[in-house]
Amino acid sequence: MKFWQKNTRHTYWNPYFGGFMLGLLLIATFYITGRGVGATGASKSAVITTVEAVAPTFASGSSFYKKYYDEEKNPMKNWLVFETIGILAGAFLSGALSGRVRFRIQHPPKITPKKRLIIAALGGILFGIGSQIARGCTSGAALSGSSMLSLGGFITMFSIFGTAYLFAYFFRKLWI
Repeated sequence: MKFWQKNTRHTYWNPYFGGFMLGLLLIATFYITGRGVGATGASKSAVITTVEAVAPTFASGSSFYKKYYDEEKNPMKNWLVFETIGILAGAFLSGALSGRVRFRIQHPPKITPKKRLIIAALGGILFGIGSQIARGCTSGAALSGSSMLSLGGFITMFSIFGTAYLFAYFFRKLWI
């Protein structure tokens, strides 16, 4: 049990090793499923299932939900749902093995936890909307797209990381 007592709180993977492992995962996903990784498909499946359960008449009448509405096929059986569950379970396991699992809200000294949660929720909503407009998220459109040498994948990758790089200058002052 000394492993659990060992201070590994700030031990992270080498980013090059992490990138290499992500590349292997991407290759394996293409080989096994015939398509790349993606996370927003699971969110879409969850929303579709919820709308179908709460308002089935609206779901069957809506042009957006109609293409996913099928009484015999459950959208929660999409492989992306299981991929996302695996991501969450793997993240929890990684945190548990390194001794970093605990409930906390990381926030800069100049922002309250409540404001941090509101800003994070707004950012998540905007990113979710953007990923639906772009027909993919960072992993689906950017990683899988650029690995297929798709121009759209490269544009998505540079847009996401370029915007983050530009805005980091303005937001870093909040964390210092």
